[in-house]
This record gives sequence, structure tokens and C-alpha cells, in this order.
Amino acid sequence: MENNTINCSSSVDEIYGENCFSYSTMREKLPKSIFKELLKVQSGEQVLSKDVAEVVASAMKDWAISKGATHFTHWFQPLTGLTAEKHDSFISPGGDGTVMMEFSGKELIQGEPDASSFPNGGLRATFEARGYTAWDTSSPAFLKEDKTGLTLTIPTAFISYTGEALDKKVPLLRSMEAVSGPAMRVLKAMGNTTSKKIFAQTGPEQEYFLVDKELYNKRPDLKLTGRTVFGTMSAKGQEMDDHYFGAIKERVADFMRELNCELWKLGISAKTQHNEVAPNQFELANVYTTTNVATDNNQIVMETMKKVAERHNMVCLLHEKPFDGVNGSGKHNNWSLATDDGLNLLDPGTNPQNNARFLIFLSAIIKAVDVYAPLLRLSAANSGNDHRLGANEAPPAIISIFLGTELEDILNKLEAGIAVPSKDGGVMEIGQTMLPDLPLDATDRNRTSPFAFTGNKFEFRMVGSTQSISGANVILNTAVAEILKGFADILENASDVNKAVKEIVIDTYTKHKRIVFNGNGYSDEWVVEAEKRGLPNLKSTVDVMPELIKDYSVKLFENNKVLSKAELEARYDIHLETYSKQINIEAGVMVEMAERMIFPTSSKYASKVAKSIAAIKDLAPSVALKPQEELVANLGKNLSGLLTASAKVTKEMNEALELEEDLLKQAKAYREKVIPAMDELRTYGDALEKITDKDLWPYPSYEDMLFTL
Repeated sequence: MENNTINCSSSVDEIYGENCFSYSTMREKLPKSIFKELLKVQSGEQVLSKDVAEVVASAMKDWAISKGATHFTHWFQPLTGLTAEKHDSFISPGGDGTVMMEFSGKELIQGEPDASSFPNGGLRATFEARGYTAWDTSSPAFLKEDKTGLTLTIPTAFISYTGEALDKKVPLLRSMEAVSGPAMRVLKAMGNTTSKKIFAQTGPEQEYFLVDKELYNKRPDLKLTGRTVFGTMSAKGQEMDDHYFGAIKERVADFMRELNCELWKLGISAKTQHNEVAPNQFELANVYTTTNVATDNNQIVMETMKKVAERHNMVCLLHEKPFDGVNGSGKHNNWSLATDDGLNLLDPGTNPQNNARFLIFLSAIIKAVDVYAPLLRLSAANSGNDHRLGANEAPPAIISIFLGTELEDILNKLEAGIAVPSKDGGVMEIGQTMLPDLPLDATDRNRTSPFAFTGNKFEFRMVGSTQSISGANVILNTAVAEILKGFADILENASDVNKAVKEIVIDTYTKHKRIVFNGNGYSDEWVVEAEKRGLPNLKSTVDVMPELIKDYSVKLFENNKVLSKAELEARYDIHLETYSKQINIEAGVMVEMAERMIFPTSSKYASKVAKSIAAIKDLAPSVALKPQEELVANLGKNLSGLLTASAKVTKEMNEALELEEDLLKQAKAYREKVIPAMDELRTYGDALEKITDKDLWPYPSYEDMLFTL
């Protein structure tokens, strides 16, 4: 095997952040006065001036060139869900035939990619192509290293000529600003005089599969859709639980070592790595940071995983359900709010004031999750995640909150007016005595809960492995911001703040405790119970997508200046169109594999067995050949079923394609007609795989892919 791995022999402290224009690098490379001004820009205290931009651009260019970079790019996150970049060189021709290396403040601040060529939901027509990328000063620039060399990569927002958001970053930045304001109002009303700003913080956990590249290249479905549309489970799957947290194989360990090295160079704190439940499934977790940076980092992590896997003759699969019958992959979004001076607002703390602060923010989150549950569910909706949510590996489509027995008991007693023992042995009074001990992770974990409190943060477990974490965090930030506004209004006008906090906590819990559930979210009983509680059960992307443009959603996002009605409608169209296109591609691949791979192979095998039967009868007419004849009959039945089902898939695809003028109607057709037809086609294809000679089978099996590395 060709070894294209990079040298990771240096110690972590030597390489960490060497390819990141980080806080420490800026402090070293920028004049002291400029550095201080840039920090004020990053904190929102002042607007970026042209003079500061020129100095920063010059320092950034010199740093990048000293590392070997020749090009720069504005790196952005369009509504494809991926990232985009256009490279420009630093070269500027001189009049005497020489060149100079230049990079201006204007080039740093703004770029101009074609806005009509990316998904825009009608916000940009083809003849209205202009769009802008704008430097996100709060996310550090970095050097992307690949076979083209080193490229100075500048995280940017992507907006249209008329100012609409065309990407994942703009609404995220807006939502972070939206939640900071009312959260600060609540803190100030409760007596905080030191904090100036509040940041949403996130630590994502990324799950993924690795497969051998040679095997991957023989699977058209994996190459074109990211998942297997045919395939039967091997005799052994994940039922022995022997892969989970097992010893990491050397080939994978070598991949992980290089992946860590690449990420550490970029200043990304890859912390935890381990085998996941399914064979050849793994997980990587990053250390907490501000949500904006965490979102950028997670996109880099996914790109880097794919790049490094290629060097090791493997392919990284990020699809939510690449293999039927074993666990799919998600992305756990650990989320909290923190102040600029280091207070985690979801930490119960060790003094009465911390307890009051914790309870008021906890109450806001409980209410936000209950009121805006459909939108939170929507943030984890795509065609891949439809295969995963509700299976025995991921939360159900029903949104609920796990608080743990201790915290739920405290809230229940507060609501009922029952004395709650305090930490110091007395009776708990909000803002006067301390909560009983709530040490980090004191409660058992609940893997079936989509939204679980884990000691000083919430873990939103529904996000799909391919998805940007921006969507989930935009909705979390905006929903919590809306609730905190109401709380702030009450507290700012209260004569007794502690009493007001207690009233808010009790009233909120009483009205919204239906969302709290500590039991088994996978059980059938919970589905029945959730319906009794009035909790929505939006099972598919098509079911939930209309929530995005309902009046309550438009009001929420417009009131908090996160997304306009036009921007929401654009996203609605894009999500539906993307869903339909993905299912259409999967269906097309299925038909192609069924008719041009499975049918010829199994027909050849059926003919071979039939000829064998005839030969044996010629030689030994008295020998009973019923099993062989039944095999041929079974092959014939499934071959006939395969072609019939394939024709049905084609028919349903063509009818769905004709509905393109009504995107919701088209998506429903794919969900309700095309997918069931695909499921039927798969039963015949998988049945044929089980009875056809393995040596003849046209593509690698699950056994090959899941147990070869």
C-alpha cells in the first residue's frame, strides 16, 4: 500500500496551532495597538476599519508566505451543506517583468463568488449573479494543506448583493447575537455587574465509518449516494457489542494519528477517539469552544477525515445510514451558554446566586424546547437521518428533555410547594440557600433522549452525521433568546428578584414539564405517552419541513433578526428540493444496479444451476434434485420480482419528477411512493444476494466492507 501519510513525529505542543492564525499568532505578528483594536472588533465593541484591515492583511500574508503559501481563499458554507472556496494567488505583476506578493485589506474583508450558482431558493436569479463573502473576524484564518500546497483560508459569511443570507454562517452569527442580548438582561437583573457578553458554546461529537477504498470503488451506490441501497447483513454484525470501545486496529490507529496531527496543526482540539457500536464505525469529539468556531471546526474535521482516509487507501463515510441493519452515524451537539468572563450559565455552581441563575436559564431552555420542538426536530431533518431517527441507535423523532431524577425531583417539589433540602442542611430558597449537590454527570446517561442535561450542558443527539451543526444551534439560540426576552421583562420590573425567579421557574415548569421525560425513548409506550402529552411526532423530513414557514416560525426568526420570511422560504424550497434530488439519485442508482448488475449476475447463476441439474439427470436420472430445482425456482421468482419492482421504481420516479412545480407535493411523492417502491426492490435484490454464488456477485458484500480494514 502506498504511504502518503505526513510526518507527525513532532510533539503536540510543537505543532499545535502552527497552521492557524490564532490569538497567540496575532498577538505575535500584529502591532500591539492593532491587536487590541482587532480584539474589540471581534467582541463587537467597534467596527472594523480599513486601516486595521490593511495591517492585519499584510501580517496574515507574510505569515502565510513564510509557511509556503502562494494562494488565499475565502472559505464559506453555502446551503449545499458543504464548504466552498475559490483560490487567488498573492502574485501581482510588476512593470519590469517581476512579481510582488500582495494581499490587501479589501481582499481580506470581501470576495465576490457567483451567488446564483449556489442553492438560493430564488433569492438570486441567474442574471442576478452577484454575491459577497465577508470576513468573519471571530473565526481564525488557517492554512489548508493538500497536494496543491498551503492555502491561506479565511472563514467568511456569504450574502447576496441585496443582503440576504445565502449560507450557514450568517444566521448562526445572528442567532448568537440574538441570544446574548436577552441573556445579559437576565444576568444584570439578577445582579451581575462583571459580564459584558454571552456566547453560545458547542462541543460536537462526530461519528463516521471507514471502508477500504478498493471495495468502495466497486459500489456505485456508495460512490453516488453515500449509502448502500442493496446489501444483506453478514452472519455477524454488531450483536456481540465487541467493536464498541474495542482495541483500535493498527490501520485505523494510523489514520487517527494522522487525522489528529492535521487537526492539531490547525488549532482544532480533537480530544476523544474510539470505536463506535457498528463494525468499522468510529467517533471523534472536539473540546468545547464558541459555537461559531465549533461549527467551522466541525466542517474542517469532516473535510480532513475524508482527505486523510484517502491517503490510507480508505474512504470516510459520513452518511447517516450507510449500512442497513447496523447503527447509523449522528453528531451529538453539546451546547451551553457562557459569559465573556468565564461563567457557564448551565452550571448549578456552589453558591445560592449561581443556583438561581442556573434555574432561570434551565427554565428558559425547557420552555424553548417545548414551544419550538418542531423546529428543533427540523434542524435534524434530511433524507439520511430519516433512516436513523427512532431506530435502536438514535433518539426518536419525538422531542423530549432528559433532566435526570435528581433535578426533576427538585423541580417537582418546587412546583408542589414541598420543602427541598438544601446543600447546607436547611430548606432550599432560590437565591438564599444552595441546591443539593448536583455534581457533573451525577445522573445516569439516557442514550434514548434527544435532548439530555449532562451536568453543565445539554446534549442534542439528533443531528445527522453529514449535517452542519449550524442549523441546530441557530434554532437553539433563537428559541432560547425569545424565551429569555420574556423572562428579562419580568425580572427588570420585579421588586423582589429572587421571588420573581422562583415564580418564573415554577410557572414555566408547570406549563412545560410535559417535555421532560427520563424513561426509554425507544419504547412503544413512550410514543403513546407522548401523544397523550400532546408532543409532536414528526417522523420524516417531509412531515416537518412545512414548520419552517409557518407563522410562528417566521415570527420567531424575524423578531430576533436571525432570518427574514424570504430567507426562511428560500431555505424551505432548498431543503425540499435537496430531499427530492437525493431520493431521485438513490432510486436511479438502485434501478441501474438491479438491471445491469444484479439481474445479469443472478441470471447467469440460475442458468449455471439449471445446466448442472440437466447434466446430473442425464448421468443419474434416479437422483432426487428437488433442492436444486427449488433454488432455480427461487432465483427465477426473485429475478422476475426484481425486474417488476425496478420498473415500478422507474414509474414512480418519473411521476415524481413531473411534480417539480410544487416542491412539497414532489417531496411527498418521493416519500410516499418512490421510497416504498425502493424498499420493495431491495427485498428482491437482497434475496438474490443470499442465494447467488458469492464469487459471481458484482459488488462487495457487507461482510467484505464491515470486517476488512
